[in-house]
Formats: sequence, C-alpha cells, structure tokens
Amino acid sequence: MLNIPICLTLCRIVTIPFFVLAFYLPFKWGPLASALIFLMAAITDLFDGFLARYWQQTTRFGAFLDPVADKVMVAVALVLIAEHFHAWWITLPVVTVITREILVSALREWMAKIGKDHSIVVTWISKIKTTVQILALIALLWRPQELVILAGIFALYIATIFTLWSMFLYLSNTWYTLVLKKSNYLD
Repeated sequence: MLNIPICLTLCRIVTIPFFVLAFYLPFKWGPLASALIFLMAAITDLFDGFLARYWQQTTRFGAFLDPVADKVMVAVALVLIAEHFHAWWITLPVVTVITREILVSALREWMAKIGKDHSIVVTWISKIKTTVQILALIALLWRPQELVILAGIFALYIATIFTLWSMFLYLSNTWYTLVLKKSNYLD
C-alpha cells in the first residue's frame, strides 16, 4: 500500500534522472540545479523515515525501498563527480564508498537470510557518514568556486573515513557469525 513516506521515497528515485540531466546541462546554472535537485531528494530521505515512524506507517516495502533509493541516489552522484573531476584523488574515495555500500548491503542480506539481521543496525557513525557524504556531494555537484570544491573534497575524504569505520564496525559485529561459526546455510 502506498503511503506518504513511500511516495517520498519513490520521489527520491524519480529525481535521479533529473539531477543527472541537470548535471550535464551546458548552462552556467546546470550544476546548481543538479545540486538543488540532489538536496531536495536528500531532504526527502530525512522525512520519509521520520514520518513512517511518527504516523506508524512503516511497511516491509518501505523498509526495502528506502535504503535502495538512498544507495542508488548516492552512487549515481558519486559516479557523476568521479567522471567530472576525472582524477584518482576523487575516484579513489568514490570507489571506496561504493564498495562499502555493496559490501554492507550484501552483509545485511546474508545476515537476514540466516536470521541474524538484528546484529546489523544503523550506527551513529553511519548517520554522520551519510550527512557528511551528502554535504560533500552537494558541494561537488554544484562546484561554484574553488573553495567550495576544496570543502567538498575534504568532506568526501571525511565521509570516506567514516565509511571505512562503519564498515569495520559492521564486519566486526558479524565476524563470529560470518567466519567463525559453522552454518548449515550454503549459498
């Protein structure tokens, strides 16, 4: 069933092609438009989860769709900035962040399959990582002047540090189940 939080999540997915198109517009205002569309999508991420909990409208579909929308939106923005800057010092943190997202998503799926999904909860470090990452991406999509670009690159590296830290925490919290404990589940 569709509710307002799910509609907000779907809007986030629908905006992805628009911020990509705005990114490539050959107009001076294209980067600003891209960054603003991305910002509006990021703001919906704040509200959909809050509203779903506040209105008690949490659903399995929403719980599935929300992180997918977040990861796709961020991955697309990361690819855009890596392509735009075309430099190893941007591509390296981009690849690190995308790799972490895939690894943690796979880890969550695996833990859910074996009934241990309660051991993979979002941490405060992940929330900080997401916030800094969003700010970095807005700055690097917009890129109005050198100072904003440098601040965006700095924030991207800070987000990458939090990315690695949160990945380490997720892996250490699940290490026993993943590696040391024998499982009857074979994939």
